Amino acid sequence: MNKKLLFSIAFISLSCLTSVKAEEMKKSEVDTIFEQGEKNPYGEFFTGQTYLNMLSVGDNVFNAPVGNVTFEPKARTNWHKHSGGQILLVTGGEGRYQERGKEIRVLHKGDVVRIAPDVEHWHGAAPDSWFVHISLETNVPNNKATWLEPVSDAEYK
Repeated sequence: MNKKLLFSIAFISLSCLTSVKAEEMKKSEVDTIFEQGEKNPYGEFFTGQTYLNMLSVGDNVFNAPVGNVTFEPKARTNWHKHSGGQILLVTGGEGRYQERGKEIRVLHKGDVVRIAPDVEHWHGAAPDSWFVHISLETNVPNNKATWLEPVSDAEYK
């Protein structure tokens, strides 16, 4: 094969791969401070697509897991609880937060949600908006997440 043909085949192949990758991972419509991150590896505990960018891991030096979590519209966590609690810092979009048995709280940029240890809750995006928050795990290393059932469409509303 001549060099032009090889170059053309390589270019087309690369273009196809780039298109597939673009379809797999959407870019948030919300302008935030931190990068969106990759598809959330904990996706089995979420409804819809979310992305995670760990800003700090729970290592032996800082022991402070901090993650930037991006939710596509309608995406949300399952019901869950943290034995050591959690703090959410909303950085963009519109979201939802609910503790079991309480009303849903609408979240906007600048809101802070302080979740006491062992409180069952969920959080996620509004039906028509991307949502981004920073998740801070508190009281580590003894903070363990317990994942429960998905939030139904009726609960989500």
